[in-house]
Amino acid sequence: MFGSIEKPHLFGLPCGVNYPAALKQGILERFRNSPPEILARTQIFVNTSRMKKDILSAFDDGSTRLLPQVKLIAELGASPDVMDLPMPISGLRRRLELSQLVSHFLRQEPQFATRASVFDLSDSLAALLSEMQDEGVTPEQLRSLKIPDASGHWEKSLTFLSIIFDYFGPTAAHEPSQEDRLRLIVDRLETKWGETPPSHPIIVAGSTGSRGMTARFMTLVARQPKGAVVLPGVDFDIPLEVWQEIAGRGNRSTPTVEHPQERTVRMAEKLGLTSGDIQNWAQVSPPNLTRNRLISLSLRPAPVTHQWMKEGPGFQNTDSACSAMTLIEAPDMRIESNAIALILREAAQNGRKAALITPDRDLARRVTALLGRWNITPDDSAGIPLNQTPPGRLLRHIVGILGRKLSSEDLLVLLKHPLTSRGHTGDEGRGYHLLWTRELEVHLRRKGVVFPDRESLLQWAISSGAEKADKEVRKIWAAWIADLLDVLAVAPERDLADHIDHLVSVASLFVKGAQGTDDRELWGQNAGREVLRLVSDLRREAEFGGIMNALAFADLFRAVLGRGLARDPSPKHPQVMIWGTLEARALGAELVVLAGLNETIWPQAPGQDPWFSRDMRKQAGLLSPEQATGLSAHDFQQAVGAPEVVLTRAKRDAEAETVASRWLIRLTNLMSGMSDEGRSALDAMRKRGAYWIKMADDLDRPNFTLPPAKRPSPRPPVAARPRQLSVTRIETLIRDPYDIYANRILRLNKLDPLSRDPDVRERGTAFHAIMESYLTDISDETFDQSLARFMATAERVLEDQVAWPSARRVWLGRIRKIAEGLVRQERMRLTRGQPAGIEVKGAMHFSDIDFSLTCKADRIDRKNNDTFVIYDYKSGRPPSENQTRIFSIQLLLEAAMLEAGRFDDLPIGRVTEVTYLGLDSGLTETSLALEKSDIDEVQAKLRELIRNYDDPETGYSARRMMAKVRFKTDFEHLARFGEWSEADEPVPEDVQ
Repeated sequence: MFGSIEKPHLFGLPCGVNYPAALKQGILERFRNSPPEILARTQIFVNTSRMKKDILSAFDDGSTRLLPQVKLIAELGASPDVMDLPMPISGLRRRLELSQLVSHFLRQEPQFATRASVFDLSDSLAALLSEMQDEGVTPEQLRSLKIPDASGHWEKSLTFLSIIFDYFGPTAAHEPSQEDRLRLIVDRLETKWGETPPSHPIIVAGSTGSRGMTARFMTLVARQPKGAVVLPGVDFDIPLEVWQEIAGRGNRSTPTVEHPQERTVRMAEKLGLTSGDIQNWAQVSPPNLTRNRLISLSLRPAPVTHQWMKEGPGFQNTDSACSAMTLIEAPDMRIESNAIALILREAAQNGRKAALITPDRDLARRVTALLGRWNITPDDSAGIPLNQTPPGRLLRHIVGILGRKLSSEDLLVLLKHPLTSRGHTGDEGRGYHLLWTRELEVHLRRKGVVFPDRESLLQWAISSGAEKADKEVRKIWAAWIADLLDVLAVAPERDLADHIDHLVSVASLFVKGAQGTDDRELWGQNAGREVLRLVSDLRREAEFGGIMNALAFADLFRAVLGRGLARDPSPKHPQVMIWGTLEARALGAELVVLAGLNETIWPQAPGQDPWFSRDMRKQAGLLSPEQATGLSAHDFQQAVGAPEVVLTRAKRDAEAETVASRWLIRLTNLMSGMSDEGRSALDAMRKRGAYWIKMADDLDRPNFTLPPAKRPSPRPPVAARPRQLSVTRIETLIRDPYDIYANRILRLNKLDPLSRDPDVRERGTAFHAIMESYLTDISDETFDQSLARFMATAERVLEDQVAWPSARRVWLGRIRKIAEGLVRQERMRLTRGQPAGIEVKGAMHFSDIDFSLTCKADRIDRKNNDTFVIYDYKSGRPPSENQTRIFSIQLLLEAAMLEAGRFDDLPIGRVTEVTYLGLDSGLTETSLALEKSDIDEVQAKLRELIRNYDDPETGYSARRMMAKVRFKTDFEHLARFGEWSEADEPVPEDVQ
C-alpha cells in the first residue's frame, strides 16, 4: 500500500502544490484497488484545525465515496485505549499554580525579582515546562549543565527553575499537562504497536515534526506497515552535499536548523533515510518547477553558498521561473498596504482566489480596513484578539482602573464605549447617554477637570439642565456615574474569584446604564460568548490563583484576555483570504501575496530567553532559537511556489529604515549576480512592482490641488470688534491680533485635551496661589519661621490644586531650590511697604474710544512713602525692560487704572514702580520706575491702538509681532500657519 515494509514510509509533496488536494489524490491512487471501506477506516492525523477542514473539503468534491477519519494529533488522548491515563490539566490552571509558587519564592528571595513580575515569570516557567516535557528534557539534564558561574547567577536561576522540577517523573504530585499526557500516550502506542501494528492505514499529514512529541509520533507511524508520513513543502532538488550540510555532516558539525528543509532532513535521518528515499506522495508537479529550483538554490546553507558561482551562471529559464512573480519594495507601510489591497481587489474582481500571507498582524489589519473601501471582507484565519473586541475592550479598560482615582480621560473612554448604557429598551436611552456624554466632555475640557468627583458631576448636571426638560433624568445619570466612581475606587486585596466577580459586576453596571436592567449585550455576539467562556474558565480555576491586589489581578486578566481569539462568523468574501504562515501550508490559492518581508517580521526576531544561552539550550537538548527561523523559512519556501506570487516589503517603518528579509536578500543577490537573464528577470519583477506602487500612491492622492493659504488679516465689521479686553490680552492684540479675532469675535475657545501634561499655565496658577496664600498671613516671624511657613504653604497648595503627583514633586523641588532667596527678597520688600491688595480686581472705561479694560493684579503694595508699587509674578523668566514698555504693558495699564482709582477697595494713589518678579532659578526681576509721563504715554498708546482697530481698513493680522518664530498659538491651525510664513505680507479680507 505504502511501499516496502522494510523501510519507513516517509513521503513528501513539493512546494507550491495544493497540499489537501494532492494528499487526497495520493490516497485515492493507492486505494484504487482496495475495498471501499478501507478509506473509511483510514485515519489521517493533522496538527491544525485549518488543515483538518481543508482536507475534508478536498474530499467533499461531490463524488460518492466514504470519507477518511481526519483527526488532530491532540485528539489521540480521546481514544478509549488511553482513558485510564489522568486527564491533562488546563494551561490556565498550570499558570495559576506556578504563579503561587513564584509568589512564595519571591517572598523568600525578594532580591531575585520584583513582585510585579510574578505573572511574567509564571508564563516563562510554564513555557519552559511545556518545552521540556515536549522535548523529553529532564531536570537532571539541567542540573548537569557545565556552566562557568563565577557570579553565582546560574545557581540562583537553577534554584528558581527548581519550582517546576516537581512536575517531572512518575512520582509527580501534579496532574499532567497536555504535552506530558501526549508523551504517555506515545509511550503506550510504541509498546502496543510494537507488539500488534495497526490493521488500518494511518497517515500523518501537514506537519514537519518541529515539536518533540509530534516528531516521535510521526516516526512511530512511519515505521508501521500501514503507516505513512506525508511532509509538506519538500525540496526534492537538494543535492546530497547540501543534505549532508543541513544534517551537520559537512563543514559544520551541527545541523543547519535555520534552513527550511532542516525538519525534513531531521525526520529522514531519524528514520535512517537519505534524500533519495523520500518519494513524491502523489507524483504531482509544482506550478513552476523552475522557480522551485531557483528558490532552492537561493536558500542554500551558508557553507555551500559558493555553489551560486557554479550553478548560477548555468541556470536556465530564469525568465519563465519569475514571469509570475512581482517584487514590491514600497517606500513606506502605507504604500505597501495600499498596493496589497489593490492586488487583492483586482483578483476578487477577476474571480481569482487570492491569499495574503504574513506574520504581521498590523499589516493584515491595515489591508482589511483598506479592502473595506470596496465592501470586500477577507476571510482572516487568525480572527480578532479578544482584547480588541468590544466586550474585551470594556473589561480591559475597567480592570486597568480598579482601585484608583478615575481621570476624565478614563471616564469618557468608558462612557463612549459602544456597549455602555445598552440596557435600555430601544435606542432612546443610548441616545440620551451619548448626548449627555458629549456635553460632559465639553464641560470637562473647558474647566480643565482632571479627576471628576461626585460633587462636580452633580453640580454640572444641575447647571447644564437648569432650563431643559431632561434636568431630572440628567441628575439621575450623573448620580449613576458618581456611584460607578465609588465602586471603581474600591478594590482591596482579595482572592481571584472575588476579583472576577467584582469585574463582571462593574462591567454589568456600565452595560445596563443609569436606568436599565439588561446586561445581555455584554455577552452577545460571537466575541461576547468567547469572552464569557474565558471569564468562566478563569472563574472555575480561581481557587488556584490565591489572593492578590488590584494591580496583580489587572496584569493577570490582561495576559489571559490577550491570548484569546474571536472569529467573526459573518459571511466573508469567498475569493480573498488572509493567512498566517502556518495556514500557508495548505496553499489553495492561485495568487499569493507574501507581505512584510523584513527582518524582525519575517522571520521574527528570536525572543530573549531569560534562563538559557544558545549553548546551554544545546547542552540541555532544548530547541534552538534559530529553529523558529527555519520554520518561517520553510513556510516562505512553500508559499513562494504558488502559481502567482507577489513579494512585498516596506523600506521604512514608523521609526526608521528597515532591512529586507534574509530570504529576499538572498534571492535578489543571486538573481543580480547569476547572469544577464537573472538580472533581466529581477528588473522585470521590480518593474511589475513599480506599477502597483504607483497605483498605491495614486490611491490616496486627491485629484485636485489646493493653493496654499495666504497670511490672513480678516476685517470684521466695526460693530463686531471687541469693546473690552483684559490688560493681559492687550499684549496679544499687539503681537497676534488674529488670536483676538478668533477668540473674541468668532467666539472660539480652545478646549483642553483630556489627557494632558501639566504645562506653564498650570505651573503659573499654582505658583500664584502659593504666593497669595503666603502673603495673606504676614506676621512678625523670624527668617526660619517664614521659610518654614512658605514651604508648608507650597506643599499644601500643590497638594490641593495640582492633580499630577509627578508635577507636584517636580514643582515642589523647584520651589525648594528658590525658597531661601525668595523668602529673603519678600522680607526685604515688606520692609519697604505692606500689601494693600492681593489678587485685586479692577476695571476702567475710556469713554472717548468706548473701550473698557479689566484686570486682576497679583499684588499691590503701599510703600512707606504712601506711593504704590505693582508686582506681577512670572513662573518663568520675566520680560525685559524694553518688552515691558512696548509689548508686556499690563503693569503700566494697571498703574494707570490705580491712579484713576479703578481698583476695588483701593484708593487713588501714585504709582512709582512696577516690577515683574520671576520665580525662575535666578529669581530675576524687571523693575521700572514710573513718572507721570509714563502713565500718560501708555494710555495714549492704548487709545491709538484701539482707534487703529476701529478703522474698517485695519485687519487682525496673524502673528504680527511674535516674540519668537517658534511660539505656538491657540489658533495658528485656523490661520493655516505653515502654508505661509511670517515673511509673507498679510492679505486683508472683509468678513461678515
